[in-house]
Amino acid sequence: MSNVRLLSGPSVPPKGGGAPRQLIVLLHGVGADGNDLISLAPYYQSVLPGAHIVSPNAPFPFDMAPFGYMWFSIGNLTSFPRSDGVRTAAPFLDAFLDHELARHKLSEADLLLVGFSQGAMMALHVGLRRRQSPTGIISHSGMLIPDVRFASEIRNRPPVLLTHGAADEVLPAACLPAAETALKAARVPVEAHLVPGLGHGIDEATLRYALAFAGRCFPQK
Repeated sequence: MSNVRLLSGPSVPPKGGGAPRQLIVLLHGVGADGNDLISLAPYYQSVLPGAHIVSPNAPFPFDMAPFGYMWFSIGNLTSFPRSDGVRTAAPFLDAFLDHELARHKLSEADLLLVGFSQGAMMALHVGLRRRQSPTGIISHSGMLIPDVRFASEIRNRPPVLLTHGAADEVLPAACLPAAETALKAARVPVEAHLVPGLGHGIDEATLRYALAFAGRCFPQK
């Protein structure tokens, strides 16, 4: 896409300075911005102090409020389904990941994608289709977008962590087993946790799962 512009958003350099050893990219949900998830940085750096953490704003202004950003519109999912939405936004995220990896002299093996809600949809769509595999993908309260081309387009199989609230009022809890089943059918290693009582969000339990997963993705030498 010739009109792809580089995304930007808040970032946190490695704890204690120095060159980054890992790149963790946090992808926010619809109507939010990069500031929504950057507060998770200290938690990830408690496990991976050498990580550079960045949370880009999605490419499009949110079309249902005078503030915030979106990866794609949710105004009319009948005429413009989520599968079209993630495909439209994917080149923006791919270009951003390429730029950040090159800028920090890191490889895909140093990359962890973490998404919430619509950002989780983007993490799963893009992460599994990258030319080279990221080290892992974390999806909080998201979904794997149904797409008949998924099996033919998947290029890599990094480990995936899925978490979802059993009381999610935005994206049904059934999104988790649906994603788990589809990923396992595609031979993607999956860890899935349905969290009792949790709505559409990230809580202490999901964060514990995420930090443990991140630590396994980047075993300390």
